[in-house]
This record gives sequence, C-alpha cells and structure tokens, in this order.
Amino acid sequence: MQDTFGRSITYLRVSVTDRCDFRCFYCMSEDMTFLDRKDLLSIEELDTVCSTFIRRGVRKIRLTGGEPLVRRGIMELIARLSRHKDSGHLDEITLTTNGSQLAKHAHEIKRLGVERINVSVDSLNAEKFAEITRRGDLKQVLGGLKAAQDAGLKVKINTVALKAYNKDELSDMVGWCGDQGFDLTFIETMPLGDIGGDRTEQYLALSDVRANLEKDWTMTPSTASTGGPSKYVEVAETGQKVGFITPLSEHFCDTCNRMRLTCTGTLYMCLGQDSAVDLREALRQDATLGMLNAAIDQSLHLKPKGHEFIIEPGHGGPALKRHMNVTGG
Repeated sequence: MQDTFGRSITYLRVSVTDRCDFRCFYCMSEDMTFLDRKDLLSIEELDTVCSTFIRRGVRKIRLTGGEPLVRRGIMELIARLSRHKDSGHLDEITLTTNGSQLAKHAHEIKRLGVERINVSVDSLNAEKFAEITRRGDLKQVLGGLKAAQDAGLKVKINTVALKAYNKDELSDMVGWCGDQGFDLTFIETMPLGDIGGDRTEQYLALSDVRANLEKDWTMTPSTASTGGPSKYVEVAETGQKVGFITPLSEHFCDTCNRMRLTCTGTLYMCLGQDSAVDLREALRQDATLGMLNAAIDQSLHLKPKGHEFIIEPGHGGPALKRHMNVTGG
C-alpha cells in the first residue's frame, strides 16, 4: 500500500478501547465519558480489519488504548493475530500499556506471541506519578515491569517530557532504564483534546532535553529503528538506546508509514488531522470485504502530507477535539 506521497503503509496502530484505569493529565481530562461497549468493534471484527491490512502489506501491528489490557477479549485478539506471525505475513505484534495490568497478563502476552512492549512511566517519584496519572500506583506498575522481565518480554519505557513535572528527573530516568535493561523513548506532549489546562505550561522541547542529558551521558547517533518515528542514540555508559519523538519541534511526517484504527472502526490517516474513513459500516455492510478494501483505498488517497501541531504562547489549547485515548498512545 502506498499513499499519494509515495510512502509505504506497513504499520497499523489499533486502539482496542478508549477506556483506561489512569487519567494522565496530558492525555485526557479527569472527568471522562467513555464509549458504550456496544459501539466498539467486536474482537472478530478487529481481527478481520487487521487481517485485511496484513494481506495488503502491513507488517507490524501495535495494540493500544486507552489501556489495551482492560479490553475484554484482548488475549483472544492477540491469539488470532499471532497466526499471521506464524505464517510469516506479519513481523510483529507489539503493545503499548500503562503497566497497571502487566503483573496479571505478562506471561500470557508472551506466550501468545508478543515479544516487545512499550510501558508509559513519566516519573519514578510515587507522589508525582500519582499526580500525573491522577490515580496510578507506581508500585503496581513496577511490579508489572518485573513480571514482564520474568516473562521474557523486551521492554521499552515511554516518558512524556513535562516541563513543570519531570524535567529534573529525565537524566535519572536514563540511568534507571540502563540499570533495568530497558530502552527509553522521550516524547513531546501533543495538543490532542481538552485537558482542562494550557499545554504551554507542560511542553518541553526535546532538543533542550537532549542537550541537558548530554551533560551527564555520552550519546552517539544510532541507526536502530523500531518502525516508528523515534530517533535513537546509544548511551555509552549503559549500553541502552534512548529515543526522541518530536512531533512539535521536529516533524517526522515525510517518513510516516502508519495509520490508526480506533475501537469503533474509524481509520485516521494522521494523528494530527481529523480526516478519517469509516471502516465499521463498510465491514458490516459487505461480507465479501469489497467495501472494506475500497474504504482502505480511499484512505490512501486521503492520507495528508503531515500534521500541523503548534504549542506556543496563544496556542496552548488543543489542536484537535479528540483525546489521545481515542486514537491510541
């Protein structure tokens, strides 16, 4: 599959639910209203859509949320998708999680064919972690990370750089990840959804973060890639990789290979644009999948050249109305 700008689409991110047991303040408001379960694609429908994308050339699927591990039937979906790995038509199934449910599910995830997960950890201070997540328990997440290690999962930590909250912890995060054997990716906060505040109070450019980290760590550019937008460096002192995702300070749209499927069957061609295609109706109206394939063809023509995120004085509100949990973190 190629879009009109010649970019090959090989990566599908699938939000299996908009629900989450955290309320991270950069992701959603504290008082959220979630979708009725009847509006969600069934596990069978999610499998059908993902399988159609795989037949058309997608090589990597990431399951996200909300928090994907609170979705009923998530293990069945992973098991269904794993058949494509076994056949050689899919390179990997990955998962992004807040870690709260990992202690219960890590071994099952690994058994079903997931080799690598991303876990969101924005602070190693328990009180600050609870403040950022509004209800998360750092001890519970650390227990989940231990379970993931015991299960043999490769773990990468995702940390959103937040000026007023974790700026002074980011170097320590590099050291902790090195001690634990985790790779690490820093992410700039993105202006998605009304969070009840001004994001200019949170935004921290990763160019500044990297400059500060280089005072403590020896970093050399790496050619490593996980198929996403992260640019990696090798940290000489720890042997681990640190990545930087910069949707605001340095766009990476020219190499975008991704589309995003929501739990209701809406396909977004860009995280930072509202243009979308409804796959649910196409799927339910035509059992031959002809309408579904036609809708995917349409999406390739509609995929924009890039997003238009801005965070600066006077632009501290959301660029788009939908929250991050709708299209997946």
